[in-house]
Amino acid sequence: MAALEAAEAALGLGQEQQQEEEENHDHDHEDGGEPAALNGLVVSEKVKSSNIDVKIPESELEAEEKGAEEERPRESDSNILDVSSNYPRDKHISIQRHLADLEKLADLREDERKPCPLCPEEKFKACYSHKLRRHLQNLHWKVSVEFEGYRMCICHLSCRPVKPNLVGDQTLSKMGAHYHCIICSATIVRRTDMIGHINRHVNKGETESRFNTVRAPKSSCKVVKESATDVQVLPNHSTPQKTDSYFNPKMKLNRQLIFCALAVLAGERKPIECLDAFGATGIMGLQWAKHLKSSVKVTINDCNENSVTMIKENCHLNKMKVKLNIKEEDNDETVGNGEENSDTIEVTKMDANVVMHLRSFDFIHLDPFGSSVNYLDSAFRNVRNLGIVSLTSTDISSLYAKAQHVALRHYGCNIVRTEYYKELAARTVIAAVTR
Repeated sequence: MAALEAAEAALGLGQEQQQEEEENHDHDHEDGGEPAALNGLVVSEKVKSSNIDVKIPESELEAEEKGAEEERPRESDSNILDVSSNYPRDKHISIQRHLADLEKLADLREDERKPCPLCPEEKFKACYSHKLRRHLQNLHWKVSVEFEGYRMCICHLSCRPVKPNLVGDQTLSKMGAHYHCIICSATIVRRTDMIGHINRHVNKGETESRFNTVRAPKSSCKVVKESATDVQVLPNHSTPQKTDSYFNPKMKLNRQLIFCALAVLAGERKPIECLDAFGATGIMGLQWAKHLKSSVKVTINDCNENSVTMIKENCHLNKMKVKLNIKEEDNDETVGNGEENSDTIEVTKMDANVVMHLRSFDFIHLDPFGSSVNYLDSAFRNVRNLGIVSLTSTDISSLYAKAQHVALRHYGCNIVRTEYYKELAARTVIAAVTR
């Protein structure tokens, strides 16, 4: 009997501890604790006493989980982020739609001091609602960057990595303000850099946070006509740093001179194989094929996927057939088996040096962004006898003696600024080609 009474007393003690543990568990849930569920599997918690392990029934845990799941939609309804389906759920708190959402995030109350949600306590201490509202509006909201209805506010939190040699109070001073990109979640320090960063995403067609390249909508593209040739161009098409498919209307004379040189060569022998190694929009090769027709076999190359897609669209826009390179011929739907017409343009996607090493051409045109000296070796390796290599160099900072060490590295010449600096630049390029 004494043993039975001792067991009953121990069981009663275990039940009291179980009730206390359940009350603490419910209290933790009200304070924002995590429910007892991992990856959808219910975990039965054990309350440890001195002698007996008492298990909580799984039915009670399931009831608590259902209550927690019912509370989650309410929290998401009041969530400040208001995330659309195009963007991920883990956007930073500095990205909001309205100023009221940012104020709601701070949980402003008239009778309580609240800290700023975008500033550390060391930078901005807790204050009353009127001062905090003015702080959010003047410091964070006014210098925000807008994109598709969202505002990327400036953030002062410790989001950016700190240099390892900075310790102690130096780290707080070196955190600095920054922006969080709504597309790729990158942190950018300056507002102008953030605007340029977003514009580069838009120009490349990356308007969704899914880490895959999406073409820009056709409504953002416009059609430009030059020498009876129509080409689609992207926004900021005349700024090479901000677009993939570079098109400079001011280089029309350059394209005409190159076309004249090709026309002379086409009059001597037919047909000739010509290569536009850096196609961009494909305007150069399209003009060759449209005006010289059966006298030339045009190949347009570019290593950028968006540029290759735009070249194909421009070929169809000018009623030209597209012949893909050897690796993609099986998937080609525009050209039949072994069919080659005079209005067919071959489009390749690879490095310019690789193309010129693989095949021989009668006419090669090099127009890279910057210096063309890196492509001269492969160009002269496979150009046919009595062929022509035309090149356009846009690195005028080094050729005009603004960066003399770059000119020495690229062209092997010591250039001095003179009155005839343009002629000297042309002679420098010709000397490098000759060597």
